[in-house]
Amino acid sequence: MSLRFAYNTNGAANHRLDDALMLIAEAGYDGVALTLDHHHLDPFADEWKRETERVGRLLDTLRLGSVIETGARYLLDPRVKHEPTLIAPEAEGRARRVAFLCRALDIAALLGSETVSFWAGVPQAGIDHATARGWLDDGLARVLDHAEAVGIDASFEPEPGMLVETVGDYAALATRHPRLRLALDTGHCLVTQDIAPETAIRDYAAAIGTVAVEDMRRGDHTHLPFGQGDMDMSAVLAALEEIGYRRLVCVELSRESPRAHQAIPEAIDYLKGIAA
Repeated sequence: MSLRFAYNTNGAANHRLDDALMLIAEAGYDGVALTLDHHHLDPFADEWKRETERVGRLLDTLRLGSVIETGARYLLDPRVKHEPTLIAPEAEGRARRVAFLCRALDIAALLGSETVSFWAGVPQAGIDHATARGWLDDGLARVLDHAEAVGIDASFEPEPGMLVETVGDYAALATRHPRLRLALDTGHCLVTQDIAPETAIRDYAAAIGTVAVEDMRRGDHTHLPFGQGDMDMSAVLAALEEIGYRRLVCVELSRESPRAHQAIPEAIDYLKGIAA
């Protein structure tokens, strides 16, 4: 099997970033999905550029590729998880999210990352979907312009419960924003149950900018270690091989931080065991 695996640092949130990267490299991964956060390459730190360059040197030493993730829970607002988003009611909040995503693209360019992954957000009470879509379109246009300027793919993740929650929703969005690639979380397909994960891989092969994998139960948005849910991981990996996917396949176990030192090697051993 020629697939390349990465581990998302949101599943190592109790570790220092350098320690997490070393654990990931030692376990045999080819890369890291680096979730920018206040304690992991803080994009708002005064010395963010110097820190990015330092982390880049460490990634090179460890021979790890990277994807940049933007799903930190309280990075923009210490009181409200994931807010403000691209569809926040306040223009200032939407602008802050756009600025963050542009900074993430700058960091990705410095690191030579494969892509930056991001999502829409949850419409707040009293906001109709047409208005939210207008805000999303406006923010996306600015993010995509910046992505093109710095030479990094922008990949959009359909997220259960958000304005754009299925790969079909992504496809509709991409008709208005053809530069936008798909960040496919295979587990989300089991939550929304609109398309099988392996079918999504085949049907959207040309659009995929990054892939996240984990186990998950149908209808339940809980990221689980492999073997604890309903995911047919053999079918997912076979589909990725079939389409000739060569970018990083990113393990996302966001609830496993307390046991990251165990979860990191367990996950890649499971994935590589499928190919044995």
